[in-house]
Amino acid sequence: MNCKEQCFDIVLKQSSDAIILIDKNGIIKDASKKAEYLLGLEKENYSGKRIDEIIIGSKLIKTIEFGVKEIASRFEYNDRLYIVDRIPVKKNGEIAGALAIFHDITSVNKLSNKIIEDKKYIDILDTVNNTFNERIVVVDKDGIITMMSKSYKKFLNEMHPEGKHVTDVIENTRLHIVVATGIEEIGEIQILNGHKAIAMRMPIKENDEVVGAIGKILFKDINELISLSKKTNNLEKELKKLKNELYKERNNKYSFENLVGSSDAIKKVINLALKVSKTDSNVLINGESGTGKELFVHAIHNASNRKFSPFVKINCAAIPKELIESELFGYVDGAFTGARKDGKIGKFEAAQNGTLFLDEIGDMPLNMQSKLLRVLQEKEFERLGSNEVIKTDVRIIAATNKDLIKLVKNNEFREDLFYRLNVMNIVLPPLRERKEDIEMLSNALISNIGDRLNIYVESITDDALNYLINYNWPGNIRELENVLERAINLLGNKFIIEEKHLPLFLTKKRTNKFVRESKNLKILIEKLERETIRECLEETGFNKNQTAKILNISRVSLYKKIEKYNLS
Repeated sequence: MNCKEQCFDIVLKQSSDAIILIDKNGIIKDASKKAEYLLGLEKENYSGKRIDEIIIGSKLIKTIEFGVKEIASRFEYNDRLYIVDRIPVKKNGEIAGALAIFHDITSVNKLSNKIIEDKKYIDILDTVNNTFNERIVVVDKDGIITMMSKSYKKFLNEMHPEGKHVTDVIENTRLHIVVATGIEEIGEIQILNGHKAIAMRMPIKENDEVVGAIGKILFKDINELISLSKKTNNLEKELKKLKNELYKERNNKYSFENLVGSSDAIKKVINLALKVSKTDSNVLINGESGTGKELFVHAIHNASNRKFSPFVKINCAAIPKELIESELFGYVDGAFTGARKDGKIGKFEAAQNGTLFLDEIGDMPLNMQSKLLRVLQEKEFERLGSNEVIKTDVRIIAATNKDLIKLVKNNEFREDLFYRLNVMNIVLPPLRERKEDIEMLSNALISNIGDRLNIYVESITDDALNYLINYNWPGNIRELENVLERAINLLGNKFIIEEKHLPLFLTKKRTNKFVRESKNLKILIEKLERETIRECLEETGFNKNQTAKILNISRVSLYKKIEKYNLS
């Protein structure tokens, strides 16, 4: 270590600032004691690890990539707010690493917010008093009126009550008594202008000493209370109904508790997803069809800070390319032929402050990819046919079963959009790579399917379970669910799934009967293909879509082979 490095090391150790140093590969080299304290870091846990593994959402890596310093950036971590300076470290003209200097401004920010809130409160109170016809009066410790709302002044026909004693202005008042006793009076009947009004009187205290009182007419007449009581009862019934509907709707969504498995492969993915849920970064989920991508999306949303905001889904492959723009951004009246007269909001507006799930993102048309990229960059968009700019605050979670990197290389997917979406990447393992989870998954699926179909299922035999474990599952968990649902439908009076309830393609042991019949390789392959397709069609009840998925071929190819082998 040279003199310059020794000096830096001394400064780092003795600094009262929070400083983190990384090398050009993003590996944390050192951190000051203040940084460890503020960010909750322990040296043995972060030493030698990448900064973005330890501090989710850190942008220090970008300082290395672009070599540009950032001064006074805002950064939130562990419910604290920081101002961060990010500075590239150069050696012999080359980027050797970067350092971040944190300044905790949480308390300053709270104080600033408190001042703003106090001002807002005063403005709101003034608006309530004078705009919404509230009848409010405030007196000091001597019972002298210091403020009265316009509505109250008009009701009493006294436009200048300030400076007068409250008993000289309001008949049957008790505000001066509340000042003397310091005891609040809620819901008291007060005769005003011949009406039985309902009033509230509250002492105003400062350092436990009464310095005044505030009075408010809650109802100008008792009949108002009776009418409001009826409305309240009706609203309570409606609220109860809405709560039940909301409860049912939210129960249909998935949480991390619904993610089943104990294998290392799935536990690693679940742990990463839990970390991702605590951030606001965009997420890209990769995985074969049927691996449970949507379950993970729901779980991440329901564990995030946006869980009480909307969750909106759009399937990029299921919507015609000429309609996907209007689905995402909405449209106004007259935007195109057939547009609704009142227009329509898009998915981005519907998901405001929540999560927008872009399913099958790999199938999004290229022209729409550029428009989506702009929204992600600018955080704003326009409805189709409108010039009005709409600001958006939406978290994007995208999912695909396609290799986006390959699509980028083939110019079928925009590289810049890929990097915008791929901030946090989650790759779901196929079922064949986590076969130790099949027993646990099967038991959970059997229970869910049985409840849904109202069929009691006790268990599955070991022999039947072994067939499930030894199968390769090209359709993953979705295919496993289909097989189990078929088996449950075939149970009859039995309560246990046995080998005979499973489809033949799982249980039938193949023989070399074709080999004995012919030595011609082409004939052997065709016979084997014909027999395999026939068995699969029988097991799926000639469901061609499901058969194509199980055989991992396109529906067009399946139709051609059915015609070729006369299997229709």
